Amino acid sequence: MKEKPVSESKSQKTGDKSTLVLLNDDFNTFDHVIESLVEVCGHDPVQAEQCALITHFRGSCDIRKGSQTIIKSMHIALLDRNLTSEIII
Repeated sequence: MKEKPVSESKSQKTGDKSTLVLLNDDFNTFDHVIESLVEVCGHDPVQAEQCALITHFRGSCDIRKGSQTIIKSMHIALLDRNLTSEIII
């Protein structure tokens, strides 16, 4: 079952903004990372591939900005997929 990207409502857009950062690891495949970014963060495949490459070569990449509530739920979903991410407030 595919997860739908979480979207922000007007009330959530006014909250504090946070940034979700994807961190590089040595065990997830590019395909898994790309698929996860598409399903969890709502990226299109090209954007997800670019984020995966930036993460691979630079060590990290900002993948989403938004309310703390939305970013936290995406962070948990990425952790459930064994991806390493962090939230910057």
